[in-house]
Amino acid sequence: MGALSGRTALVTGGGRGIGRAISERLGRDGARVGVHYGSDETAAKETAAAIEAAGGEAFTLRAALGVPGDAESLWTAFDEQADGLDILVNNAGINKALDGALHPFGEMTRADVERLFAVNATAPYFVIQEGLSRLRDGGRIVNVSTRLTHGAAKSDLIAYAMSKGPIDVLTRSLAKELGPRGITVNAVAPGAVDTDMNAAWLRGGENAEARAATGALSPLGRVANATDIADIMGFLASGDSRWVTGQWIDATGGALL
Repeated sequence: MGALSGRTALVTGGGRGIGRAISERLGRDGARVGVHYGSDETAAKETAAAIEAAGGEAFTLRAALGVPGDAESLWTAFDEQADGLDILVNNAGINKALDGALHPFGEMTRADVERLFAVNATAPYFVIQEGLSRLRDGGRIVNVSTRLTHGAAKSDLIAYAMSKGPIDVLTRSLAKELGPRGITVNAVAPGAVDTDMNAAWLRGGENAEARAATGALSPLGRVANATDIADIMGFLASGDSRWVTGQWIDATGGALL
């Protein structure tokens, strides 16, 4: 039996990148995993299929985040396929402007910034709020933050870093609020991770210099992959992390040193 056998998990944005790695890790550990997606149904179904092929259980659910009624839609879809929750991973997030590009500070519009906050800060707040009636005592909440809330952000990532700052506040505050129920709340803060989101500057021969420079930020001398982050999540989702709560976990490979 896995460490999470008999438990149910929900991973927002669970079909791609770090989210997929988290979903697959929790599935290997025995959890029945709800793989949430906003638009990429194919990726979510592929992730669920991979979990099942490895002997686990999974289901997919769709809900757009960052719009009015998002949390209600998510939990309605969840309730159709599960009865109660043990692990909630708030992973879904965006880092680009509405046109899909990164823009320097002076070129971000109000709509760009408000969209970042809607998806990265407001949505997790209400997903947790609406989900607490389903989260069983002794459960786990893990939020994905970023190293940029504790370190300098480039001009084109200032708004993104700002939108993740509230996640750190939410994590510390909820750890106190939910402690009496035995629920732990932690945040994991990755640095640069080799995923599709970062492919434009981390992959391909023409990006070798940027990749090497990014990897050199860590004393371990490489760029993280998604499983590096997912394995931290596996610990925080398990009973072994029962005495860890309200923490901002540096998942940068020491890049902030």
